Amino acid sequence: MIFTIAGKELKSLFASPLAWVVLTGMQIINGYGFLKRLDDFLQMQPQLSQMSSPPGVTELVAAPTFSTLAAILLFVVPLFAMRLIAEERRNQTMVLLMSAPLSITEIVIGKFLGLVVFLLLVIGITTLMPLSLAGSTHLDYGMLLSQVSGLVLLAAGFAAVSLYVSCLTAHPMVAALGSFGTLLAMLLMGETAGDSLRARGWTVPAALAQVLSPVKNFEPLGKGLVDSYTIACSLLLILVFLVLTVRQLDATRLRG
Repeated sequence: MIFTIAGKELKSLFASPLAWVVLTGMQIINGYGFLKRLDDFLQMQPQLSQMSSPPGVTELVAAPTFSTLAAILLFVVPLFAMRLIAEERRNQTMVLLMSAPLSITEIVIGKFLGLVVFLLLVIGITTLMPLSLAGSTHLDYGMLLSQVSGLVLLAAGFAAVSLYVSCLTAHPMVAALGSFGTLLAMLLMGETAGDSLRARGWTVPAALAQVLSPVKNFEPLGKGLVDSYTIACSLLLILVFLVLTVRQLDATRLRG
């Protein structure tokens, strides 16, 4: 039943005009940025040829393209996720879904997977851009794999947080704004809190701050560094917000 719910959510996303508008805008921005960086890379060839170990197209073109997509996801994932539960509650269909022979966990995981699969398609389209250069230049496939893995974890973390916020309200736009505000707060916290706490010797609070900072966890993978600690933090973040969503919906069902 999890995959049935995931398929339903995926179809709903593709049937939404907003999703197509956002997807089009994302690809225009990503495509323009990719071509601009590629043009800059070609113009830099005389300077790069004089360096002993010059950076390649993966570092100068692919990595900034993925970083741009990471920033775009911060804005668009709340828009994709806002209707997952909030709209169900507004339309009074969440009661029917909860009365079905399904557990709350199955409902949450199904909706989460549907959104993640949609985001994987977005990441896949962006990945095709640097891969299109494979026939004419050398690509660092290890670094590309690291960057794509980081984007997948980042998108899944954004989706989990946005899904939780969506279950707190019956208004999709409030859910979108709340999700964006939460993700932005987590971004700012990750930039300052972790380093500050670690400098004071508070390792445990610093570790917790790392868990709650999806963008901070993306940075090593975005640079091609496979850091098992940041991967574990990303997975723990996803798990925590999925559990919070399940508990929130379960409490809502008990209250009637």
